[in-house]
Amino acid sequence: MSDESLVPRPSDQHPDLRASDADRERTAETLRRAMGEGRLSVEELEDRLRVAYSAPTVRELELLVSDVTVPAATAASGVAPAAASGVTVREGPGGDRWVVSIMSGHDRRGRWRIAGRCTVLNIMGGSDIDLNAVELSESMTQLNVYSVMGGGEVRVPHGVQVEVSNLAIMGGNDVQLGDEVVPPGGPVIRIRLVSIMGGCSVKRGRKLSKEERRRQKELRESDA
Repeated sequence: MSDESLVPRPSDQHPDLRASDADRERTAETLRRAMGEGRLSVEELEDRLRVAYSAPTVRELELLVSDVTVPAATAASGVAPAAASGVTVREGPGGDRWVVSIMSGHDRRGRWRIAGRCTVLNIMGGSDIDLNAVELSESMTQLNVYSVMGGGEVRVPHGVQVEVSNLAIMGGNDVQLGDEVVPPGGPVIRIRLVSIMGGCSVKRGRKLSKEERRRQKELRESDA
């Protein structure tokens, strides 16, 4: 094969944008969420994931989710879905302001509403906070996580700007947001981590079950 064959030739139409690994992972996340909402069966999810992880262009990924993506709400409803994510911004009062775990554990996941400012307190205990399907009450959300001899995990969605500041004393925090570039103008989640003899992690995407991880590995190996 000559080197010339590897160079895109000019044409009247722009070529389809090549998909990145982050694009494929966002599509897979949308498909998994659609299955959880009953829009896809398990078999349909597996078929589409197989295609998603091998799709070469963004256009092909868009077609995979075109019939399971909830349309943007009208302006009159006051609800605006965040681009490429499952979160919704519904500005107004209400939402959880505190998540407290003292010598115990607390999980907050699924569909729930978070206030513009929320404090997570872990004292000799831990909290797992999943924001992948959360409803935001403000376009700018401040999440403060204080861990004393405890800790937890915060899962943030793809397609949303996330800013993290952290302080650890005799402990450690782990932030894994990847190289995803989020378009400007969307909602922002600011996370402040303060850990004393403890630690907290921040990661993108929904936490996969053991079965989902196994299937994902099999799909990637079959397409290799």
